[in-house]
Amino acid sequence: MIENNQIRLNRLYMIIDALTIIAGYTAAYIIIFGRNAATAALPASIYITAMALIVPLYIILNEIFGLYTPKRIGGVGKEFEGILKANTIGFLIITLVLFLGSKNLYLYHFSRRLVLIFYINCIVFETVERNLIRFFFMKLRINGHNLKHILLVGYSRAAEGYIDRVTSNLQWGYKIMGILDNNKEKGYSYRNIAVIGGIDNLKGILDANNLDEIAITLGLEEYEHLEDIVKSCEKSGVHTKFIPDYQNIIPTIPYIEDLMGLPVINIRHVPLTRWHNAVIKRIVDIFAGITGLIIFSPLMIVIAVLIKLTSRGPVIFPQERVGLHNKPFKMYKFRSMAVQEKKKEAKAWTTPDDPRVTAVGRFIRKTSIDELPQFYNILIGNMSIVGPRPERPYYVEKFKEEIPHYMIKHQVRPGLTGWAQVNGFRGDTSIQKRIEHDLYYIENWTLGFDFKIMFLTIFKGFINKNAY
Repeated sequence: MIENNQIRLNRLYMIIDALTIIAGYTAAYIIIFGRNAATAALPASIYITAMALIVPLYIILNEIFGLYTPKRIGGVGKEFEGILKANTIGFLIITLVLFLGSKNLYLYHFSRRLVLIFYINCIVFETVERNLIRFFFMKLRINGHNLKHILLVGYSRAAEGYIDRVTSNLQWGYKIMGILDNNKEKGYSYRNIAVIGGIDNLKGILDANNLDEIAITLGLEEYEHLEDIVKSCEKSGVHTKFIPDYQNIIPTIPYIEDLMGLPVINIRHVPLTRWHNAVIKRIVDIFAGITGLIIFSPLMIVIAVLIKLTSRGPVIFPQERVGLHNKPFKMYKFRSMAVQEKKKEAKAWTTPDDPRVTAVGRFIRKTSIDELPQFYNILIGNMSIVGPRPERPYYVEKFKEEIPHYMIKHQVRPGLTGWAQVNGFRGDTSIQKRIEHDLYYIENWTLGFDFKIMFLTIFKGFINKNAY
């Protein structure tokens, strides 16, 4: 069974990790001392002893940060994050021991440079090792080996969504054996996955003991069977998971509270509603706002002069947008159009070859330079460096009636750039897709995610082919 394979695989991972850590440590020793090891302040035996203590410490840290959990679906980024965390904590522990034990002769003379090089080596070596292993198992699973055999109980939208994802990702190594359902005829199939019987057949299939997992994918109207199905699955000892038929309602990462033993699922998980996350993000925004205004001030002065020389009207164009908690605010941009009546401007999209756009305006809109004054919005707290782009009140009222979940974007500060923008959804593009990306950002926010979007903005976010 696959569970036994996973236990063996975890042991193998630990052995390979141990060898990788030893390799990283040995490489650091050679880099620091090379052929002149005899001139080192400490004998090689001391460094060997230290290595014997470091290896189990790092294996434990890898376990703590989830590096020995199944990774059929987990992404490369998540695994690298675990490697980075484990090695950083290990580096800090070693550094702390050396600092606190500096009165000890051996610890005092222990090479700090070796510790730093080992830290870098270990991250690089483990990342390469894990990716090679991942690639090896992906090839195995694509070729039909190391498969996890799964039975679906219930035909529903959840079942179709699960089948869609599994059949499109053979590297996960999931083999769906069939579906049990009371409402579909035996033989009915979806993407070559057939209904093989009714829910009453579950006990006989479980007794055959040839499954690794049961996925309960009942339709909403069949939830009355849920408790009996779970009891049968648990009695057989087969691992069971529940895929709800209301995934379009609950978030991908639900926030569950424990109310004295009663699980309470929050419909929307927003990490930035936690005060410490909000404070950290605000500190980054203040720094980004100040830095942006300083770095871009020469360019902003040039653009201001060009706007003033080429068209009548103010340099800065304040436009009302809807921000955090649905509160309106003035968002500042360089004026890129001829001055027009506010009533017309509030309801009009910009179109290709729009006569209202000035010559300078066309350039600054295409390159997103017109957005630079928003660093001031970021500094005063109306906006964030990263977040959903704010919209005008007229369109907020329009979209909230047409697009499900649209108003959720106002639970966080709007941003100068965002996940939707770096994925190409700017200007005249799908509002629905934009909101899907905004919701993903809101529910999966981390400081690292913000930095990733900032980095991608440099390469993808400035030139806007949909800006007219």
